[in-house]
Amino acid sequence: MTSFTLKDFDYTLPPESIAQHPAACREESRLMVVDRARGRWRHHRFADLPEILDARDFLVLNNTRVFPARLRGRKASGGQVELLLHHLPELLPAPVPPNMARVRASYRGHRLKVGQVLHFGDGLQGEITALAGGGVAEVLFRTLEGEVCQIILEQGQVPLPPYIRRAPEAPDQERYQTVFATQAGAIAAPTAGLHFTPDIMAELTAGGIDSAFITLHVGPGTFLPVRTPDYTRHRMQPEFFVMPAGTAQRLNQARAAGRRLVAVGTTSVRVLEHCAGPEGFTPREGWCGLYIYPGHNFQAVDRILTNFHLPKSTLLLLVAAFAGRDLILAAYQEAIRERYRFYSYGDCMLIL
Repeated sequence: MTSFTLKDFDYTLPPESIAQHPAACREESRLMVVDRARGRWRHHRFADLPEILDARDFLVLNNTRVFPARLRGRKASGGQVELLLHHLPELLPAPVPPNMARVRASYRGHRLKVGQVLHFGDGLQGEITALAGGGVAEVLFRTLEGEVCQIILEQGQVPLPPYIRRAPEAPDQERYQTVFATQAGAIAAPTAGLHFTPDIMAELTAGGIDSAFITLHVGPGTFLPVRTPDYTRHRMQPEFFVMPAGTAQRLNQARAAGRRLVAVGTTSVRVLEHCAGPEGFTPREGWCGLYIYPGHNFQAVDRILTNFHLPKSTLLLLVAAFAGRDLILAAYQEAIRERYRFYSYGDCMLIL
């Protein structure tokens, strides 16, 4: 296998290529179809997907739902602080009342200290109980009245990625969710799923293209930068996943029938590859820390639908592992020339 270093997965992206808003209509995003066998690509709209796939294809989608994970507050001194919660608030075990919950969070703003109390309005306070380094803190939330989890969810903001250089707006509450998001717990959307609409799903079903759902709650580990030139030394932070019994059964039936598993998003790829075994798929839930980079032997995934990813990221390494570095980077250069929109609110790529 050819040896690469992290710099071999770099590319230059014009700032204007980074989508700051979603497309006017979900299905009107652009879709680049990349053929691995032929080393070619062609250009479509996402609305063409039901015509590109056929009844041999079986879609696997992530039904995680983004919760309002960004909180803005202040210290007693008046200094501003911003928290990005890593997970839904965890209630402390009984007999502690439901006005207390513990959360791990990244913080921005002034330096924090253990024992410091932050104020978020409406009677919500957060005490710093530990500092983990790297701008991460353990926070114990409490309220004067009401359930702490509900108040956090009401006060929080949509956690848009930092490369979207604007404050969250009202439409983001709906557009930064997939139409099939049902399981709350993610701090970021599985963005390949953002292009689907109920009508597109109905067209796929009418064409004999089945689908099933897994859950992976996207956490900060997905976006943690690779900091070592030797990218194989990077370690993913585990994220909670569920492979439901019904999904495992249908996936096994699909594979037995010779159908192609189409992973919608890198999160679905990781769950499928994590759960694939000699006996097929079995119902599982727990923590997935699978890190996929060039050299990975894919066991489960036949096709991938994915957005365009940041340079030198674990997400770019994953798609390069599936399609080959040279083909992916050449396709990215074509996408830049053709003015595709990149990243979370951008366009997408179907790798055959």
